[in-house]
Amino acid sequence: MKNSILTTAIHFISLLAAVLSMSIGARAEEEDRWPALRADLFAAKEITQEDARGPVLEAPYRADDAAVVPITVRIPASLGAPKSLTLIVEKNPAPVAATFTFGPAAGSGDFTVSTRLRFDLYSNLRAVVETADGKLYMTTKFVKAAGGCSAPALKDADEAMAALGKVQAKVLAEQVGSAGLKMGQVMVRHPNYSGMQMNQETGLYIPARYVTDMDVTRGGERVFKMEAGISISADPNIRFTFASASDNQIAVTVKDSDGKVFTGQSVPSGS
Repeated sequence: MKNSILTTAIHFISLLAAVLSMSIGARAEEEDRWPALRADLFAAKEITQEDARGPVLEAPYRADDAAVVPITVRIPASLGAPKSLTLIVEKNPAPVAATFTFGPAAGSGDFTVSTRLRFDLYSNLRAVVETADGKLYMTTKFVKAAGGCSAPALKDADEAMAALGKVQAKVLAEQVGSAGLKMGQVMVRHPNYSGMQMNQETGLYIPARYVTDMDVTRGGERVFKMEAGISISADPNIRFTFASASDNQIAVTVKDSDGKVFTGQSVPSGS
């Protein structure tokens, strides 16, 4: 009789815990986090939203894989030379996925940045562009994707560490969009552990370790500096436009949360 009562009590507690967990998860999805985030990131500055002259954001409405969601931001030449771009996954534990601060080699044409992000819950993705005159423009897409921040790592730890820090930089096209712009790509071999992923063999959480900074230059001039968090997918992959010049070699310096520094560069033209 005592065992039966104990078993019933355990089942009840388990059921209650499950219900509470679902309730907390539902509240997290319903909670509007944007007002607080907006105040923290941009204070009281005016933000122009969904303006026809503003940035264009491309992202899937329903993602195939919440750990690898492809996104692209296009910044039209009508805004002038962009100063910065901030990507915000509103419902992620660390909502600011990345901030790109642009340099003179970014150019002033139709600028493009593409990368891949993680989504922990169904969430708004916001792209906020600051122009040279300090104005803010924002565009938003809702993405149905969940579980990306805690999704198991695609590679085992030994394999991931063996390839850690390999950097590839490429110049992909002679000209794209606006005249005088080229397309570049940077790929970094890095597991970008979020701290929320579990080692499938040990059952323990993998310590967070992720790319925090990336500095990309063209011919010695900065294209952009990126400050990033755990919302960037494993093996960060970034495509971007940049202004063409006599020297279009791309050089990259990457730093991770353990303080390790990795570098790479594209093959010089004509090589």
